[in-house]
Formats: sequence, structure tokens, C-alpha cells
Amino acid sequence: MRIKRVVPGAGSGRSLLLVCGGGAGPSARAGVLASSVSAKATAEIARVWLLVRAPSGISPPFCFFKLGSAAAPPPPAEGWFSRSRSAARVPRLIAVSALLELLGIRLPIVQAPMAGVSTPALAAAVSNAGALGSVAVGTADVEATRRMLGEVRARTQRPFNLNVFCHRPARRDAAREARWLAALAPRFQSFGGAPPAQLDEVYRSFVGDDEMLALLLDERPPVVSFHFGAPPRAAIDALHGAGTRLLGSATSLDEARALEAAGVDAIVAQGYEAGGHRGVADPDAPDDRLGTLALTRLLAARCRVPVVAAGGIMDGAGIAAALALGAAAAQLGTAFIGCPESSADDAYRAALASPASAHTVMTRVVSGRPARCLANRFTELGAIVDEREVPDYPVAYAAGKALAAAARAAGEPGYGAQWAGQGAPLARFVPAAALVAALEAELLQASRTGASSI
Repeated sequence: MRIKRVVPGAGSGRSLLLVCGGGAGPSARAGVLASSVSAKATAEIARVWLLVRAPSGISPPFCFFKLGSAAAPPPPAEGWFSRSRSAARVPRLIAVSALLELLGIRLPIVQAPMAGVSTPALAAAVSNAGALGSVAVGTADVEATRRMLGEVRARTQRPFNLNVFCHRPARRDAAREARWLAALAPRFQSFGGAPPAQLDEVYRSFVGDDEMLALLLDERPPVVSFHFGAPPRAAIDALHGAGTRLLGSATSLDEARALEAAGVDAIVAQGYEAGGHRGVADPDAPDDRLGTLALTRLLAARCRVPVVAAGGIMDGAGIAAALALGAAAAQLGTAFIGCPESSADDAYRAALASPASAHTVMTRVVSGRPARCLANRFTELGAIVDEREVPDYPVAYAAGKALAAAARAAGEPGYGAQWAGQGAPLARFVPAAALVAALEAELLQASRTGASSI
């Protein structure tokens, strides 16, 4: 055995010795010796699994020892990091390993939930490939959610993520809603239709939805993620009590700290490049519009829980870059829209495959909340109206969906909610399993390249 690195114990005055197996046979394995680790240091990182590189040719080349344990439990399935060559990468790998163990996955890849695009088939295919598949139920009622859960479980035995919306109730303003419908009326008329007589809240928030909470406590999905904030602490404690791991989206350090205080297990750092709805808790508050790079590094440096980078990431090189910034995983959404398992329609796929994918717009006009969309007829409307006149989310979405349906019936697909991030030109149109395999290979290659420069 040879010492690869000495890592000071956190505030303990003692150290961990990271050692690497010296043999070349199958029995040689990497390990971690907890050398005189104080109880305080052990407690601070009790759930972290340490890993170091073993000699090439050993399968699996990593052995995971839990701190404070003399025994070596069976390691997780071999992952992308199994051939990382640099001891200088160990601290980052520690964070990645902790999240992989927490979520029960093999790869540091999360498929973004993407309401309206994700399906049980997509989530299951991604999970079966070793990443974390996700399905959004923020737009579904309890019975639809139950059906989707059943469909995912019928297709995979692996962990998956269920995403819910935690938006505040819409502040109804009858006069503003009437003005908005009047502004949209000429568009409806151009397609031989008329705007709805009134608008409704088409989606219910998970906050205060006792029926949905009861369903999740009964079904116990492996992972639940929150968008637009988080539910009350009582709901978080109940979900934790049911054995569910919890993720929350943050677009700023303040939001991340609020999620930490609420008790989530990991934070999704959603950069301004990301497609779909901004995860801001308050859409009317000032938005610093932090990009993925700056936000990921900021949260990784300031937060105690693992960080998942999201926004503009489309390939393994992007994932590697996120991990280099301190993220424990990367979340990709637009990358999966082109998969046949997604529910994106033909017009959406065609736009994503065209030069139009190079142009995305952050707009409120579709739904009432800021969201990044492929530039289309709807986003053109956003450029000429006062967005302060757009009703609150999700009331405005009722009008947006009605207009999209009228336009589609007349053969015009340009009013669809074609959500996409700024990395959209890098989209691929392959099955989800093939995409995950490609991402893994690219990540391994990027990791090798990066390791050679350290």
C-alpha cells in the first residue's frame, strides 16, 4: 500500500490517510484508512464515502470504506470515475460519491423533470442507464400522479425523481386578466377562435396540497424535487420520515440557504442559461440572473449540502466542467428533449433540430412566470407587450395553452411552450439510454483529459 494523499480532519487536528493498493492482481483494491480520526471529524462527514484510484486493470478499481469502519462494504457499481487518474481530484470525487450514495445512482447525471416533456418512459430509461430519471407531476392531479408513479415502477427498479411545484397561489386581478385576454384576442381571431371567457389556476401548488402529500407519503418515491421554492418544514420532515430524498432548485445564494434551512438533501443550482421556468421563489423579486458557472461555484463554496449544476449543460464535457466547479452532479433537460421517450411533439423537435435552436428568450408571456423558450411567435409577442400586464402564474398559462391550441388547430405551431436552454444547438436525437451512455463516455474522456493536466 502507498499513501496517495493526506487530508486534514475537519477542525480535528488529525488526518485521514488516503492509500492506494500496491498490487496488480484482482485482490488489490483501493481503500481509505481512518487514522486517528476524532469523533467530531467522523460525525461531520459520517455519510461520505471516500474513494481513491487503484492500479489499472482492477474491476472495480474503487473500494469504498465508510469512515470509522474497519470493514469494506461492497462498492457501488463501477462508475465514470473509476479511471480518474489524479489524486488531486479526490476531494471532488468525495462530494460526487456522497451524492451518488445518497440518491442510489451510478452516474452524476440527473435528467431534469421538464413538465410537459418528461414521461415515465423517459425517466425509467434514464434510471435504468445509471443516472437519475425524473418525471414532473406539478401539472398533474393526485390520480394522474399515482398512474405515472405506477408506470415508472413498472419500467424500472432503480431510483427516480418526482418533481412538484411549490409556487405561491396566484394573486387574482380581474381587471388585469381581462386586459390580457383583450390583448390576445386578435391572435385568437387570426386562427378563427376566441379567447376564453375567464381564466383559472390550471395547476395546484404542492404547498398546502394535503392530498398530494398523502399520496407521496403512501407511495414513497425514492427522490422528490421542489421547484419555485419549498413546502413547509412539516411536509419536508414527513417526506424524510418516509425515506424520500429531497432536492430543491435555487437561482441565488439566498434561495439556496433557505432550502438548506428547510432541510433539503441537495440543491439544484439553476443558472440563467437553463430552459423552462426559472426556479425563483418570488418571480417579482430582483433577479441577479446568475449563470450556471458562477452560481454553481458560489453554492458549492457556501452550502453544506451537495450541489447539482443545471443550465446549458448538454454533454460530458459540460458535466465535467460542472464537477470541476464543485458540483456533485449535473442536471440536463434540453439534452433529453430529442429522445424518442419524451413527449415533445414534431414541431418542437423540428425547431430544436433547426437553426432556430440557437435563439432562446426568457419570457413571462407564455405562463406568467419567467421561462426560457425557443424564439417563436409567442416570444415575439413578449417583445411588444408590457410583461407587467401578464397575469400571475399559472393563471396566464390558461390563456397561453388556449392560444397554443387554437394556433395548432390552424396549422401554426409557433405558439407552443417550446422550452429550451441556451445549449439547445447541441441537442441530440437518440434514445435516452444511448444518450446517457454517450454522456458517460464523454465524461470519462473529459475526466482523463483534465486529470492529465493536473
